[in-house]
Amino acid sequence: ASGEARGPSVGGARGAIAFRRAIAGCYDRRKRKPRAGGRGKRNDGSLSPGKGKGGSAAMKIVVVMPARNAEATLEKTVRDIPKGAAGEIILVDDVSSDRTVEIARRLGLRTIELPRRSGYGGNQKRCYDEALAAGADIVVMVHPDYQYDSRLLPYMIGFIKDGVCDVILGSRIRTRREALISGMPVYKYFANRALTLVENLVLGLNLSECHTGYRAYRREVLERVRYDRFDDGFVFDSEFLVAVAALGFRIADVPVPCRYFDEASQIRFRASVGYGLGTLGVLGAYLLHRAQIRRDVRFVPR
Repeated sequence: ASGEARGPSVGGARGAIAFRRAIAGCYDRRKRKPRAGGRGKRNDGSLSPGKGKGGSAAMKIVVVMPARNAEATLEKTVRDIPKGAAGEIILVDDVSSDRTVEIARRLGLRTIELPRRSGYGGNQKRCYDEALAAGADIVVMVHPDYQYDSRLLPYMIGFIKDGVCDVILGSRIRTRREALISGMPVYKYFANRALTLVENLVLGLNLSECHTGYRAYRREVLERVRYDRFDDGFVFDSEFLVAVAALGFRIADVPVPCRYFDEASQIRFRASVGYGLGTLGVLGAYLLHRAQIRRDVRFVPR
């Protein structure tokens, strides 16, 4: 519960892949044929992308951090990311009033300052735009508030690297006891479970949590999802998940220990209620779209 849990040690690349697949339970509604110039096998048995610009076969991993007033936790979050796991870290600062930008630059992060408050969703839009422009093959969103265990980043990107999934969510809810001991408020736990149940039923998924802020995406997902049409607030995450499911991408989650403490970002109760209602509204709009009653551009590919 304190974030000290470590994944089991599995010998060899084949064992690691088996372990990832065993805990993912990846949801796949699409059977896609390999594209020309697509993925090929490397000597270690894992999958690699086809040759792109410059003929490089290595995947570029970009971590994005939507930040606001994260001076107390940013450095710990960055230090926990395993060395070599990310090719670049991009921090987008949403007009912080503390030393977030100063610390980010000292740590060598590519730091972008927004000129005005953009909100949680607005910040993510800029994060993903910058990651795509940087040539990312996989983009991982890590909150810089140290709530999620960034040491597990290699496991999350491993599913995507190996061609198992397109989207991976880091789930805070492995067991009720673990979630509550970590400090998750009781009302938030039960609201999370209820909303996740509804989302699973509507979207045909089997996720343990739909409301995590720890997410990894294949480049193709960000290129096809119209995230520029999404909310600038917290409902952005719900819209993104619904759009990803609507477009048939493969989604799964992995258990990620989390931490709740004073410096960690938390949505206040009133905002949580608004987020829950907004999420239900997104699901309702998706059902109307799927029934061809009212077309919604949020769920149509670019």
